[in-house]
Amino acid sequence: MTASAVGGDAALRHGIILAKSIPAKKYGVKTGEALWEAKMKCPGLILVPPDYGLYEKCSGAFMEILRDYSDVVEPYSIDEAFVDMSASCHLFGTPEETGRQIKERIYETLGFTVNVGISSNKLLAKMASDFQKPNRVHTLYPEEIREKMWPLPVSDLFFVGRATAKKLFSVGIRTIGELAAEDPKWLRGLLKKHGEVIWGFANGVDSSPVLMEPEANKGYGNSTTTPADVTDVETADKVLLALSETVGARLRMDEVRAGVVSVGIRYWDLSYVSHQRRLYNATDLTVEICQAACKLFREMWNGQPVRHLGVHTADISGGERFRQGSLFDEIDYEKLSRLDKTIDDIRDCFGMDAVKRAVFLGRAIDHMSGG
Repeated sequence: MTASAVGGDAALRHGIILAKSIPAKKYGVKTGEALWEAKMKCPGLILVPPDYGLYEKCSGAFMEILRDYSDVVEPYSIDEAFVDMSASCHLFGTPEETGRQIKERIYETLGFTVNVGISSNKLLAKMASDFQKPNRVHTLYPEEIREKMWPLPVSDLFFVGRATAKKLFSVGIRTIGELAAEDPKWLRGLLKKHGEVIWGFANGVDSSPVLMEPEANKGYGNSTTTPADVTDVETADKVLLALSETVGARLRMDEVRAGVVSVGIRYWDLSYVSHQRRLYNATDLTVEICQAACKLFREMWNGQPVRHLGVHTADISGGERFRQGSLFDEIDYEKLSRLDKTIDDIRDCFGMDAVKRAVFLGRAIDHMSGG
């Protein structure tokens, strides 16, 4: 089998690994890492571009099959979900028999394999689903934690990223079992609140319910790796405008507004800085988000080449629109709101490229950048 993965455009330096084959996993290629990192681990890695339309179609069909087994299904990502079977499992057999039934039905109906993790809470079910692949059913009940989970590397634990794993390795904690045996107060001193959270996870503690309706977004954001390093303010402004377009459209789609805008800069040497600004009025206007982002960029840019930019928002609010007026307002914000809404409607009907700003014509920068 050939090592392959689904990812962005390596020629344009875009994207991350979205999915990888089992041979690629043996090289250490991980979902979510940058394409250049994956290529360093596996120089012969074959990359294919994502087909989002196909993913969405398959994801919808996958979720519909799960809803035949329970009314309580919580999508976790485009290809993962939690299913609360506590009220319906008896209709289909044992949990293991039900898991195999779901797995086989998905393969026969949709043509792709899935792993099924079974346990008494979401954390342990998620951990079980990541055991040996592909096309397997695994259990990880509380009484199985010592045997099945504690011997695993601490980096395999849910919510332990690369930075956290590196810090744990530096203090001699290399397995999930070693983390579980540590003093949670000491871990809080090492990793703040996150230390206590992952200590609970290492001991199989998770009280979060399976949610039929997703929780409201606490923030909206987008980022992009530029085709070439950004070395001037004018180009940065255009990238930030493109990101503001996608962020503003998502805010308006959910009928919410943001009270805080932040910008993140990753330089050519991969160092990272970010800064945020509270707005006078919460907004969903593309132009207003962009203006704040451009000011933030100017405040913190050190003049070095930039390879990656991000625009993020926080302090999200909904409800009736209210805008505090100012004697110094020179902009008709109501007119801008109607303009954004009209552009959104046109793009919904005729595609994202149906309307674009003139500053993007003939340029390598996508007028609606980001993932």
